[in-house]
Order: sequence, then C-alpha cells, then structure tokens
Amino acid sequence: MMNGKTLTGKPSVDKPWLKYYPQILLDNLTVPECTLTQYLLANMPGMDVAAMHYYGTDFTWAQVWASADRIAKAMKAVGFGEGDQIPAFLRSVPEFIPMLLAAEKIGASLLIRDNEIHENADAIRKSGAKVMFAHSFLSHGEMKIYSKEAGVERFVLIDPCYSCDRKQIPDYILRSLDGLYPEVCAHGSKTMSWDEFLALGDGYEGQVEATVDIDRPLFRCYTSGSTGPSKQVIHSAHTIIGVLSQMNFYGGAEIRPTWLQTILPPCLVAVVISMLLLPLASNKLLILDPWVDVMDLDLELMRYRPNNWPMIPMFMEMIIRSERIPADYDMSHLMAAGAGCEAYNNTQLARAQQFLYDHNCNITFTTGYGSSEAGSNVAFHVSGHPMGHGNVGCPMPLSTISIFKPGTTEELGYNQEGEICVCGPGNMLGYDDPEATAKALQVHEDGKVWLHMGDIGYMDEDGVLYTRGRGTSKRYGGGFLDILPMENLLADADIDGLEDEFFVNIPDPVNEGYLEPHLYVVLRDGLGIEDVKEKIHSALKPHMIPVKITQLPERPFWHFKTNRIGLTNEVLRQRTCYAVN
Repeated sequence: MMNGKTLTGKPSVDKPWLKYYPQILLDNLTVPECTLTQYLLANMPGMDVAAMHYYGTDFTWAQVWASADRIAKAMKAVGFGEGDQIPAFLRSVPEFIPMLLAAEKIGASLLIRDNEIHENADAIRKSGAKVMFAHSFLSHGEMKIYSKEAGVERFVLIDPCYSCDRKQIPDYILRSLDGLYPEVCAHGSKTMSWDEFLALGDGYEGQVEATVDIDRPLFRCYTSGSTGPSKQVIHSAHTIIGVLSQMNFYGGAEIRPTWLQTILPPCLVAVVISMLLLPLASNKLLILDPWVDVMDLDLELMRYRPNNWPMIPMFMEMIIRSERIPADYDMSHLMAAGAGCEAYNNTQLARAQQFLYDHNCNITFTTGYGSSEAGSNVAFHVSGHPMGHGNVGCPMPLSTISIFKPGTTEELGYNQEGEICVCGPGNMLGYDDPEATAKALQVHEDGKVWLHMGDIGYMDEDGVLYTRGRGTSKRYGGGFLDILPMENLLADADIDGLEDEFFVNIPDPVNEGYLEPHLYVVLRDGLGIEDVKEKIHSALKPHMIPVKITQLPERPFWHFKTNRIGLTNEVLRQRTCYAVN
C-alpha cells in the first residue's frame, strides 16, 4: 500500500517516489514552454546583479544580455544562420553562456567536442561549418588539421584572459594556463581575434533573430566514448529547461549562495546544464575557474570557500590526497556534496564521507545518476536511505524511471534487475545517427518515448533506484561481471590494507564476445598483492575472481574518469607484443 493505494507492481504506474516531494511542489511544477533566454530572464535576480565571477571580475546580468546580443549579430555577420551548427571548442569561460544564448537567438546550435583532434575535425566536417571558435592557445598545426580535414576557413580565437585582469589570477593557475600554449600558436589570415569578430557584428544591419522554436537543436556535444563509440547528443532549449525546471531549488539558501565551477569544460551535457545553467537559473553566483590544475583544487576550495561545488570522483580524490588542507580546515561552507560522472563504490563513498566529517562538514556525501542523453541528472538523493551499494536516489519529480527486461519494452517489478529506462522532459532529441536514435529512444506500450540507458539496475518499493552496471559484461562459463557490485563486495569485506580497488573488464582473448575481470588495487605502504590475494578471492563469487591483480600507487584518471580505457589498451598492447614475440 502507498498513501492508501495498492501498488500495481509497476514503478512507472505507482511512482512511489512522489511521496518524497511536497504536494504543493507537485501541483505547481511544470516545464515552461519558452526559450532558454526567456527562462533565464524570468529567473534572474536583476540586471545589476552579478551573474558570473571570473578571476576577480564580476559580470552582471545586463552584461550577459548585452554580450549575447552583440555575439548574435557577429555570428550572422560571419555567415551563421538558422539551422547551422557553430563549432565552439572552448572551456568554461564567461563568453560561453552568451554564445549559447546568441546561437538560440539566430536559430543555430553550438557544436562542442573534446576528443582526439581528428575526431573533433570530423565533427566539424559533418557540420559543414566554415568558421570555428577556439582559444588562443590553438596551435598552428591544429589549425592546419582543422583546415584540411574539416574545411574550416576562419578561426575566431578567444584569449582566456579576455574577460579578466591577468594580474588577478593566482600564479599557480597562470602556470597551468600558460602551459597550454604551444611553441607556435595559430596565426595568419585565417585567424580573427574576439574583438575583430565582435566588430563585424557591430556593423551588421541584417535580420538577426530567427523564428522561435524551442524544440530546435540548440546544443550538440559528444559522449566521451568510455562505454562505447562516441556519439553526438542533441538537446533543445525545451529539453534543457526540462532538467533545469526540476532542479532549480538545488543548493539554495536564504543568503545568495556561491557556486564554484572548476576545470570541467562545456563539452559535457552535465557541465552545461547542471553546472553552468543551473546556478544561473537559480539565483546563485557562478564562479568560473576553468584553468586551475586538478592538483591545485585544494587551493581553490580554500580560496573561494564555495557553498556549492559540483564534484566528480576525481575531484574528491584529489582533495582527499591533498597534504595542504589543514586537519582543522572547516568545510562547513559546503551545503551539498556528491559525485557524478561515474559509479562510486562503497570504499570511495566511505572515504569521502569520513573526510567531510573530519572537516566539520556534517552533510551526506551522495552519488548521482544520469547521462548526456537524459540531459544530465535524472535522480535526487533520498534522505533516510543509506548511501552505498549502488543507491542513486529517486527520480526527479517530472521524470519517470523504471526497469525493463533488457532488449525489450517489458516492464519489470520491484527489486527485479533489468535495464534502466527514463521517460522525462530532459531526454535528448536524439543522436545525429537515426539508427542509434531509434535504439535509444523507443515508444513503449504506454505510448510514451523512453530512453534506454543501457545500465542494469533495480528499483525498490520506496522508489529508490540502485545501479549495478552494464548489461553486456558476460564471462565465459557463466555470470555477469557487474563492476560496482564486485567492487562493493571487496569494500564490504573490509580487507586490512586494501585502500582502494576497481575492476576493469577486458575482452577475453580466447572467447569472442566475453570479458575477463582484471582487478587493480591500491594497498597500504609495505603490503603486496600476496598479502591480500586470498582474502580478495574469498570475498568474491567464483565467476568474479580476477584473472590478474595489479597493484597501483593510486587510482589513475583520464578524461575525468577512472582510466579504464587506458588500462584496457595497455593489457591489449601487452597481449599483442606477447603474440608477436
């Protein structure tokens, strides 16, 4: 029974998670039918209020709108128009948000990618764009590749310090920024400075604004490729607002909170929607800090003392490892703490929670769940339900999450494992590949379009979602190699000296289509693999026992995630070398 109603056994019908939300919120919460510009205008605190802070310089909302109007005219002046894709390979600098709003104004979409340069060039080639935006540290060699492979004819280069006083930037950040510059930067007749670009717009007298269409593509970016081939994900103003409207109460307070955005570039849907637009849509001061080196995050945490700081496991790991944060440093300035981006096992969760407690931050460290295709977050932490074991909270109020038999549209019941699917206003328009879109977005028996996430999990009767892993990780001889449950078995075994552990499933060299588990461990000083091997094997089910255990000094990261790709490639390379020899 739930609120006097008998459960049908189908989460999508019962929606047991709604009991966690105040009825007044449910009665009044809708996704506004408006443009992103209109949504931000309706939610901003005032024209003279600072929207963003960038290394000592504040940008008011009036400046944001003026900049968006000026950029829109300049975009038209260089040839962009309705339906066009605008390559903008930038970091999270103040120019990015006005560029997104300008693209909306002229009916275009921003195209973002941060993969290997030839993949980046391929994305531009497919877009047909002849002009691209990049930072002034673009090398001359990279410019030649974009010219040859993508057909780019003009490069608008933005100086990272264009919108701030370089003298206000700490030396350790300047070192990180200056290290990005090559020996020979892009130059020549094909390049154009940001000021020259804006000046073109000042002289433009043609039509600027396109017909309003909130379902038109506005933001295109590519998945990282960590779980398969990189794909272009397409969102509109409508799908973006579909997420923002469900989250804009997050991290609020009576006094206007601060929101620190470090390093992460806007090539990720979660960054643009949940880390840049969310604070702007919910009356928070967005502090942009894109040039800090990951090893100096501790210094920025202590310098800004933010109320909100979107984290990923890599960031939390760097903070925990820091030797510069005093034992008595007070982190109570944080109103919320959690990590998205990748699964967080029980060992990581316990270390993060203890670190907060040790620094007078008595909040629950949570884990999130979502995807680029779902518009970033799809779930909220549920107070009272212990974190760990894959608990990622309950669906957001306007979204529906349920579990389906893998490869079908057959909905499963509570506590039954299957594929996690999402039906919500934040779901993408699709990929740039119709076949891939049809596989991901499917119409179910209820007549609604559901996003098939590809992840395996289950939901309990309280509406709390638990993730398990990907559904394609099979071992020859039987059994699924679900990484998070395997890691949690080791975490819960409390093996003395085992400080961190993670699995990498690598293709079976003999049995095609199957995988083998490789375990990587970080051990207390003085210990070796033989000291923990027997206990590791005892804690795991037979099919989970790793074919190899490798000791590492610390968890490695790549593209902001645990570097499973690099470790997989290393094993495959070693196999090739062994076969040749």
